[in-house]
This record gives sequence, C-alpha cells and structure tokens, in this order.
Amino acid sequence: MIAQRMEFFLKFVTQPDKIGSITPSSSYLTRQMLEDLPWQDMKTIVELGAGTGVFTDFIAQKKSPDARVLVFEQNNDMRESLRERHPSFVYASKAQNIRQKLKEYGMEQADCVISGLPFTVIPDNICEKIMQGVQNALSDEGIFVAFQYSPYMLKMLKRHFGKVQTGFVLRNMPPAFVYKCSK
Repeated sequence: MIAQRMEFFLKFVTQPDKIGSITPSSSYLTRQMLEDLPWQDMKTIVELGAGTGVFTDFIAQKKSPDARVLVFEQNNDMRESLRERHPSFVYASKAQNIRQKLKEYGMEQADCVISGLPFTVIPDNICEKIMQGVQNALSDEGIFVAFQYSPYMLKMLKRHFGKVQTGFVLRNMPPAFVYKCSK
C-alpha cells in the first residue's frame, strides 16, 4: 500500500493536469461508493481512471465469477501494473472511447460504470464526451458511480441522468463527494 501511495504521489507531482489527488482513495471512500452495488447482478463493469487500482482491487473481490471488467487508465505504467494484478480484465487508455471499447471487446452495455476520473482537471469538451459515452454505454438499469473533491460535477450529472444521489465522505484525503446515478 505504501508503494501504491508513493507511485500515486509521484504521478501527481509530474502530471498534475492528469492526476487529481496526491493520494489514492481511502477504504472509506471505496466502501461508500461500491459496497452496496448489486454485484451479483452485474455482468459488465467498467472502471474509468483506475489509477493504482484501489477500486479495481475491490471490483476483483466483489464481482461475480462470470462478470467481465473493462478498465480505463491513461497512464501506461499504472495500466500495466493493473494488468499484472488482474490479467482477466481488459484494458484501455481513453475513457471517451467507452462505447467503442465495449464493442471491441464483445461486451454489451455496461451494468455499472465506476469513475475515479478527476473531472475538474479534464477539459469541458472531453468531460462531455465521456459523460455522453457513459450514458450511451449504460444499460437501462445501469448505475454510474463517481467521486469528486468538489460539487463541480453535479450540474453535468443532472443533465445526463434522471436520478442523481449525492453523498459525502469526510474520511478521505481530501474529503470527497460521491455520486450515484441512473437513467
């Protein structure tokens, strides 16, 4: 865990426009976002912005044995590290290509999209492409779960989803807003 934190911090220092925090998400944030998802019903899971794999590891533990997982991480080193730990998952680099990559890997619509992307440092036009991709990729009963360090994303989520639930996790560095959305 110390090695992951150090790797994350170094990536933040060298790429502050791509890494949204100095440290990976806490176990408190991970549980708040992911614990109560309907894991037994999810056959296709997508993770955006996996980083060092805090959520990826949780997904690996909770997913049903027949579920397929597509992980997006643009940093090559982090993506390769994740691929070594979770070789049964499939990987891609650009989250705005979510729909295309699902089709490429023979997956239908996603039952759940989990995001660790730092939307506040991503240009607005790319954020919009990602959100349109997520909306198009999700099944009718699909769930989009994300966190941010500010309420910046709330207005955009309300434009794309019929139902948006908001939570807050104080025991994270920094504290974070959690969003759970459905069509």
